[in-house]
Amino acid sequence: MAEMKPLAGRSAPPGPDRMLLTLACVILLCGLVMVASASISLADKATGNPFYYLERQLVYAVLGVIGAGLAYFLPLSLWRRTGFLLLIFAFALLAIVLVPGIGRHVNGSIRWVVMGPFRLQVSEPARLMILMYIAGYIVRRQEELRQGFTGVLKPMLLLGAALLLLLAEPDFGAAMVLIASAMGMLFFGGARLRDFAILLVVGAIGFVLLTVTSPYRLERLTGFLNPWSHPFDSGFQLTQSLIAIGRGQFFGVGLGESVQKLFYLPEAYTDFLFAVLAEEFGLFGSMLVIGLYLAFTWRVVVIARRAAARQHMFAAHLAFGLGIWIGLQAFINIGVNMGLLPTKGLTLPLMSYGGSSLIVMCTAIGLILRVDRETRTERNWLEKEVSA
Repeated sequence: MAEMKPLAGRSAPPGPDRMLLTLACVILLCGLVMVASASISLADKATGNPFYYLERQLVYAVLGVIGAGLAYFLPLSLWRRTGFLLLIFAFALLAIVLVPGIGRHVNGSIRWVVMGPFRLQVSEPARLMILMYIAGYIVRRQEELRQGFTGVLKPMLLLGAALLLLLAEPDFGAAMVLIASAMGMLFFGGARLRDFAILLVVGAIGFVLLTVTSPYRLERLTGFLNPWSHPFDSGFQLTQSLIAIGRGQFFGVGLGESVQKLFYLPEAYTDFLFAVLAEEFGLFGSMLVIGLYLAFTWRVVVIARRAAARQHMFAAHLAFGLGIWIGLQAFINIGVNMGLLPTKGLTLPLMSYGGSSLIVMCTAIGLILRVDRETRTERNWLEKEVSA
């Protein structure tokens, strides 16, 4: 009976991490406001409904919340056991979009599969599933990862195959974020610095080769370095983005008062949403949003470290990888908008218009909240047992 006493006194599972949940909700709400503002003129002209894109984004947000709820209530052990199946499904998605007649061409890329009224950008769920597999691999192959180069080489070969499929679409931005996130997970998981350095050198060489051998990528790179030399060609997006950011000055021109979104700035409500935000809310609003992403990423790292301290290694690696992914994608998107990085075609997480990105990002946040829940649940039970 004495052994059963702690079990009977177990407290209810804790709720989701309030700080992380609050930050995610604030970012999402800011995104809804900005999607409405950035798309209102285009939506009115294209569909006759000025809130067309906002209404669709609200539907995606609801689906994202449902996905986050499922991820939050399902145990992490389920994802760990099914890691290999997730990997196979991820590669199936990346391959099927390249099949003629299935993948849909948009702006010169084949990234979407049409599913009734919804278009699925396959790289979004595929990246999530691959990172979940990598987290499980690190736990299973911990000794091999720490002691030999083959422990690092095996997952990198898988990532290389995924990279080739992503480049065939092409989706260079998604490929780079996936590789960077996975390499960060491997380093956090104990990969030797020497092996990590070799991978970085090989990756840098590959990046240079991919750039110089592709006229499309080379044009984007040169356009990024000097967009004003081709303001109506390769540098058009960036110059319009910089004009929008410059007009915002310190406090912006006011919500809804952006001029660049009026058919000047391409992708104003998707990839270049941050530029419209900077124009309407200025430096103050821009720094506030950047601060939200920094605080969000920091909180995810805190959750990952806490899971690692309690030896929940799969949870720790998963949370860390998802934190890198979301934080890095936000950094790249903002950097592109500000002219600090070449155009990558990446959305601003939780803010840019897009169903696939929003739903998958919400699901990833649900997984991070699950990591926190399982970690704190065990802590509460242990404290109860000690006090008993």
